[in-house]
Amino acid sequence: MNGWTVFGGVVLFLVLVVPAVKVVWQYERGVVFRFGKLIGERGPGLNFIIPYVDRMRKVDMRVETLVVEPQEVITRDNVTVEVDAVVYCRVVNASDVTIKVKDYIKATGQIALTTLRSVLGQSDLDELLAHRDRVNERLRKIIDDHTEPWGVEAGIVEVKDVLLPESMQRAMARQAEAEREKRAKIIHAEGERLAAESLAEAGDRLAASPASLELRYLQTLVEMASEQNATILPIPMGVVREFARAAAEMSGGNGYA
Repeated sequence: MNGWTVFGGVVLFLVLVVPAVKVVWQYERGVVFRFGKLIGERGPGLNFIIPYVDRMRKVDMRVETLVVEPQEVITRDNVTVEVDAVVYCRVVNASDVTIKVKDYIKATGQIALTTLRSVLGQSDLDELLAHRDRVNERLRKIIDDHTEPWGVEAGIVEVKDVLLPESMQRAMARQAEAEREKRAKIIHAEGERLAAESLAEAGDRLAASPASLELRYLQTLVEMASEQNATILPIPMGVVREFARAAAEMSGGNGYA
């Protein structure tokens, strides 16, 4: 008799107690239905339900990674590019994601696919290449607006790779090379202008100070002598100026003759 009592207790335990005990992990939420009707959610830890009356469905609340396969997109300036993206989403409402959408991962992926084509079709190639953060934010907002009623949040949306046609790559390479040449010429011209201004300023200062001009003249002679390993006799600047003045008068007189 005692054996049958123990056996009955074990059977009762297996039939009633075990189905009533549910363990929900920290990263999960338990959605409980009673006779098919939603009655609430259960948090992490040990939970008890009414066996054969209640049903618990566990929902993973961790971030899911959805990869959008490469798609051919025509940008607003009629350039065909191949673009792929990645979407990081997570469940924020376990009840909504259970009763409002059958497969939220697949549904979110399809929304991301259509949104990618739509947004990139309204963007220029330059914006896609230089301001990708703006494109990413527009994608994230549109996807999040669609998935929010399902209890899903699109936290991050990133355009990964943008593949251009070979002809467009060559054209962009030529454009970049021309841009570099233009900048080099501008920098060179700016250097020439600064050098000319500096020379003009130095000439004005030397002209205003005969002693400084004399010293500069002597310094130039010393440098020439050291470079040529020769002895150069300096001619006084006064004599040079007199010769220059006489030559100018003679040329002027001959010009009027």
